[in-house]
Amino acid sequence: MEIPTFKRVPRHLGLIPDGNRRWATRNGLPKEAGYEKGMNPGFEAFELCGELGIEELTIYGYTQDNTKRPAAQTRAFQKACVEVVQGIARMDAAILVVGNTESPLFPEELLSFARERRVFGKGSLRVNFLINYGWLWDLSKASGSHSLVNGLASREVSRIDLILRWGGRRRLSGFLPVQSVYADIFVFDDFWPEFRPEHLYEALSWYEVQDVTLGG
Repeated sequence: MEIPTFKRVPRHLGLIPDGNRRWATRNGLPKEAGYEKGMNPGFEAFELCGELGIEELTIYGYTQDNTKRPAAQTRAFQKACVEVVQGIARMDAAILVVGNTESPLFPEELLSFARERRVFGKGSLRVNFLINYGWLWDLSKASGSHSLVNGLASREVSRIDLILRWGGRRRLSGFLPVQSVYADIFVFDDFWPEFRPEHLYEALSWYEVQDVTLGG
């Protein structure tokens, strides 16, 4: 399918890839099996964003609250996150991972991505992964700072223009509360493993006619 053109695309797009466990249950699989099925959609979304001219992409991996789930599920989404980050590192991307690295629930394989943004190829698309992320943890890093924004653990992540969420839930679930302050939100009832390019095109068609005022 030919990629459509849009008169305006978001500079920074946020993705909340929800519904992996529900997809697995609906298909008669263990809940943890849904995370592996969510990997290829991540690669496809990354490539589409690059082709559409989006400059920055933030992907919600897993939160500190998510690690309270059964061990098999925790291992599965940790593994999926590691493989997606390492896979995108073989493409043109400037990658940063934001999350609590002091916790044993942060994957050791991704520590170097959390220390500084790493550039691969031409680094054409800035990609931020939220892994073992918590909004309270993020905000707590700014405690005592003269500037809230500059003190955040996520301070290198810019303001988000549009957030897309799969799985039908109409909530942010702690997704970058400061950077999301003026973001438009588009929700799909389909689960993340069911991702297809038309989802992105539908959301961008909706976004290009929104009145973006930033409160003005």
